[in-house]
Amino acid sequence: MKTVSEKIKVDRLDGKLGMAHFYVAFIALAIGGLAGLLQTLVRSGKLVLPAGIGYYQILTVHGVVLGLVLTTFFIMGFQLVAVSRTAGTFTSKQRMAGWIGFWTMTIGTFMAAVMILLNEASVLYTFYAPLQAHALFYLGLTFVIVGSWIDGAVIISAYAAWRKRNPGKPSPLLTFMSLVNTLMWIIATIGVAATVLLQLLPWSLGLVDRVDVAISRTLFWYFGHPLVYFWLLPAYMAWYVVIPKIIGGKIFSDSLARLTFILFLLFSIPVGFHHQLMEPGIDPAWKFFQVILTFMVIIPSLMTAFSLFATFETYGRSKGATGLFGWMKKLPWGDARFVVPFIGMLSFIPAGAGGIINASNQMNQVVHNTIWVTGHFHLTVATAVILTFFGISYWLIPHLTGRTFTKAMNKLAIIQGVFWAIGMTFMSGAMHAAGLLGAPRRSSFSEYGGAAQAAEWIPYQVAQGVGGTILFVGIILILYIFINLAFFAPKGEEEFPIGEAADESEKAPMVLENWKLWIGIAVLLILFAYTIPFVDMIQNAPIGSKGYKLW
Repeated sequence: MKTVSEKIKVDRLDGKLGMAHFYVAFIALAIGGLAGLLQTLVRSGKLVLPAGIGYYQILTVHGVVLGLVLTTFFIMGFQLVAVSRTAGTFTSKQRMAGWIGFWTMTIGTFMAAVMILLNEASVLYTFYAPLQAHALFYLGLTFVIVGSWIDGAVIISAYAAWRKRNPGKPSPLLTFMSLVNTLMWIIATIGVAATVLLQLLPWSLGLVDRVDVAISRTLFWYFGHPLVYFWLLPAYMAWYVVIPKIIGGKIFSDSLARLTFILFLLFSIPVGFHHQLMEPGIDPAWKFFQVILTFMVIIPSLMTAFSLFATFETYGRSKGATGLFGWMKKLPWGDARFVVPFIGMLSFIPAGAGGIINASNQMNQVVHNTIWVTGHFHLTVATAVILTFFGISYWLIPHLTGRTFTKAMNKLAIIQGVFWAIGMTFMSGAMHAAGLLGAPRRSSFSEYGGAAQAAEWIPYQVAQGVGGTILFVGIILILYIFINLAFFAPKGEEEFPIGEAADESEKAPMVLENWKLWIGIAVLLILFAYTIPFVDMIQNAPIGSKGYKLW
């Protein structure tokens, strides 16, 4: 008889909760993808938006809907079903809390979206002050964050229940990883919740006349950089745990995977100043300290690359591969569940190199606030992460809906991945090149089309339009595949692949699950990195027109 943690299929009711999150995520992909296509065509000078639609309006739709809505809904849905699969079916109370979290997020998304569509919140996904949005936009974002906290509480509760049932045992790896990402998200979103609730919302309601922009931006980037790892860690979950099972191999090391996630928890949050290297009001010594912490994140990334390619090589050699790269021929290149995430893995190599440049003080001055930065995060979240999410969908959606991933859909999924790789090569490559020539980030074609320097940028803007068009074809393909897997594919059973450790005797050290220790260290790093700079900002805050400090 199988134990709860060995259960093969996600419970039907838990699966419905996960699918609700995925429906919203893929609707967001359709809307945000269309806005992205329009945006690249405007930048290339090939389109003038009709009906008074503003460039920054569609830019905000693209950023908020894809960067915040799509990712948050997909990640929470994936983590909920992963925990249900590995730690056991949710209780009725946990499931009810999950639905409350989902509807809170959905209502918040609707509120923010309406304000953007009414052109009352064209403030981009970073919503920096002094750009001001309607109060309902900020309130909607607050609902999204609170809803995600409720979803996170379900994950924490399920983990705690598993530990209570299994004292002294390491938790299932996917549950452990979901917990780490949830804890990081909750700690990080305290920053954006603070600036929204205590600064931007009162300001939008007219309760205060101004806000301290330095503190607002600092609170945002306290959240903004771990947001990147909130996107990335679910992809790492699939790379570490799911991909080895799909290829027929083993997880290289369970303990190494857990340690990697702990390091991300420690080093991903107290590093926001590396996004503010060009801003006044922050002592350079504190910027330098946070740059050092930023570079510490390279370590778990390299650990992940080593672990993944060790898994691939070990598998290949077990199948008789010889030579330095002979093992690559043994990988399942005809399986979209592997190929599409693998394209994402490869894209993360140049993406990581670009991240090192962005975080380096001197080199950052060359590319800061140019479209190079946009190209960088289109390689990270819009390629490495999103292609892995697509790869997850190819087995997870039919698993939850009781359908099968047919050979026809598998072939189409590989074509979709190739389209995405080609489109992103054009678009992101052109963004990086134009950024090195000084092309500004966020600006529309009409704003710089008459400048003499703009003549150098125009070919790259056209290449962006070509790439964006190819990517939109890729979006149409993935939406077709999703609809097929959710509603029309033949009935059947699709596996939820969970890899096993190569060394079955390996037991993860229980110190890795000492949350008082790891959360305590994370909090100390955050306090050390931010307390004195915050005190300086507050003490030196400008005086508002009504005679009080702005914070």
